[in-house]
Amino acid sequence: MDEPLKNRLTEDSTLSHFEPMSERYKITFAEIGGLEKLKREANLKIIQPFKNPELFKRFKKQAGGGILLYGPPGCGKSYFARAIAGECGATFFNVGIDQILDMYVGNSEKNLKHLFQSARNVKPAILFVDEIDALGRRRDLLRHTNMTSTINAFLAELDGVESDNSDLLIIGATNAPWDVDSAFRRPGRFDRTLFIPPPDEHAREEIFRLLLEGIPSQNLHLSELAKLTPHFSGADLKGVVDRAGEAVIEEILEVEEGRVLLQDDLLKEISDSKPTTMEWFESAKNVVEYANENGIYDELADYLRHHLGSKGSKMGFLR
Repeated sequence: MDEPLKNRLTEDSTLSHFEPMSERYKITFAEIGGLEKLKREANLKIIQPFKNPELFKRFKKQAGGGILLYGPPGCGKSYFARAIAGECGATFFNVGIDQILDMYVGNSEKNLKHLFQSARNVKPAILFVDEIDALGRRRDLLRHTNMTSTINAFLAELDGVESDNSDLLIIGATNAPWDVDSAFRRPGRFDRTLFIPPPDEHAREEIFRLLLEGIPSQNLHLSELAKLTPHFSGADLKGVVDRAGEAVIEEILEVEEGRVLLQDDLLKEISDSKPTTMEWFESAKNVVEYANENGIYDELADYLRHHLGSKGSKMGFLR
């Protein structure tokens, strides 16, 4: 997690102290290339209830609730959540699971109470909890029974049992949604899911443009780079640029002659790299095929079918 986005720990207490993200780190969808379908879905399901509350109240709907973002690692789930907050004009809290869980009995529950209260005090607000599966892991996968009270405390806060959660949106992010306990998926909790795929070709070109900005370079063809990197995550693309830059620096130091980053430098790194998302998709494919009876992974199934050539199964649920 980026240092400016972390919430600070108080020095005089073992409990976490939560503060909203600074306004200068807010972004909007305009700063996210591609993913137009996902943006439209987020706009209707999440953003418009914040912007047009009266319209939604007429149909007995309100802003807030829970959203679960899932997808391969390094594909920008936290970045997308920040953009949602920017579009909503909401205060944004970016919380790591390590800031909630505490080794001392009872402190995790206190951290949760303080976190939710901090957000309620500045509504409209969005709480983004990364690695939510560590907190909401299926009960049969839990190794520590003392996590039960922490899970129950989180669900109580999520339900707003003793508080008003209107205009409070909780976004959880996970690489393994199938490990999240079914209790978290009940209506009013994380009952809405959004699949965050690897960046599409247009988005990859924009990411390359951003990553290469300010780096001495010449005759770069970003559209070619984007075309040659299907299924690469944003983190994968950053790795390509970083390694290419390091190779150029090493060459300059060896020959003591300056030069700039060229297209061939990047093409070499791309040819030597593989998208890290493919291992995740292999695991996801099995889940979609045999554990998608309620349709919660239909977006993922659609991506697999159109981008990775997965075919349907008579025995499973990949349609």
